[in-house]
Amino acid sequence: MERPFKKVIIAGAGPAGLLLGLLLAREGIQVHILEASHELNTQPRAAYYGPAAIPDLKRAGIINKIRSRGLSPTFMSWRRGGTFEQIASLDGELLGDINGEDLRKACLVLNELNLIMLDEFLYKYQGTISWRHRVVDTGQDENQAWVDAQVDGSDEPVRIYGDYVVGCDGGKSAVRKSLFGDEFPGFTWDRQIVATNVYYDFAKYGFRDLTLVIHPHHYYLVARLTLDGLYRVTYGESLGFDWEEMKARLPLKFELMLPGHPTPKDYKIVNMSPYKIHQRCAPSFRKGRILLAGDAAHLCNPWGGLGITGGFVDVGGLYECLAGMWHGKADESILDIYSAKRIEMYKTVIDPASQANLRRTTDSNPDTILSRDAFLQACKKGETDEALRKELLLASLYIRYDFTQHYKNGPGVVKHQES
Repeated sequence: MERPFKKVIIAGAGPAGLLLGLLLAREGIQVHILEASHELNTQPRAAYYGPAAIPDLKRAGIINKIRSRGLSPTFMSWRRGGTFEQIASLDGELLGDINGEDLRKACLVLNELNLIMLDEFLYKYQGTISWRHRVVDTGQDENQAWVDAQVDGSDEPVRIYGDYVVGCDGGKSAVRKSLFGDEFPGFTWDRQIVATNVYYDFAKYGFRDLTLVIHPHHYYLVARLTLDGLYRVTYGESLGFDWEEMKARLPLKFELMLPGHPTPKDYKIVNMSPYKIHQRCAPSFRKGRILLAGDAAHLCNPWGGLGITGGFVDVGGLYECLAGMWHGKADESILDIYSAKRIEMYKTVIDPASQANLRRTTDSNPDTILSRDAFLQACKKGETDEALRKELLLASLYIRYDFTQHYKNGPGVVKHQES
């Protein structure tokens, strides 16, 4: 059959760009990824992928590799800073069998996940990637779209053509800026965070998979990353400190806030990185032949993991739309539905939930929060009420949307087997 388009250009070889490239390449769609750097990003970033992202990782053919190389964490708890008394918990073990599907979270440090996706994209599905190609502008007409990319060692940008361009180039997206300038509605929090990967024995203090410590100043999350004792510790800092000052302050912060009040001889820092945190959403995720997904489309703080998970769900939805067009089951109007529905999910679920997660963790009075916080009360009740616990866990799937329902002849994307 004659295909309605031939080539998709993706800006950014981060997790969203690689997952989208892999999904499309598995359909036989020609994909060209452009990445500004000479290599994948290795800074400590996301590592937990929520239940809503699992179906998309499965149909990309990589969920078994993720689980075999990483973890399937299930236990989440909230503790009071200082005393580390557990306030409430949520055990997700029952997600291991939801109508025969394993929807438990998956954990694998992001640079390892990116390597899996890159390897599959390049060597199994013959995708194309160009390193040191920094997208600086985009354009389009009625027949095609293009990007202008600055290439290392070249004075002038090169122009690369395709049928569609997808911006997966992060929070500072050049693709988004080419469409909307500096318009990126929302706000930046008046605090920043530091993400660290560290070896420290949290298990002896009762910390399990994911622990959120509530404190007005020394708030943080601890996530188990590997079986050999590597953890992600992400904590808050005020905006007044620069990066060198934050690195110098880390031993004091750890001694003040971590259980056991460790000194540097008690732990090993593998890497660390600072981040500003934002709540922002682009005015639209589509303008003609140019689309947005992941952090290029929207941002939220990392408490609750809705940033990376929401980005993967964006990608899964956009894949359904482009695959439907590729197979003649949908026309271009489905891309407008993609934009509208993903923005709706951000504004009604991801943004308010992620804001609530961070505000809960920074509550001014951890001693009384259980009496004031309806979500923690539900989690506490769910410890002994399996039906309620299941309801709370399945609520995380609400950010998904089935775009195949808009296909001309009813739902159904080509289903692939796990590789």
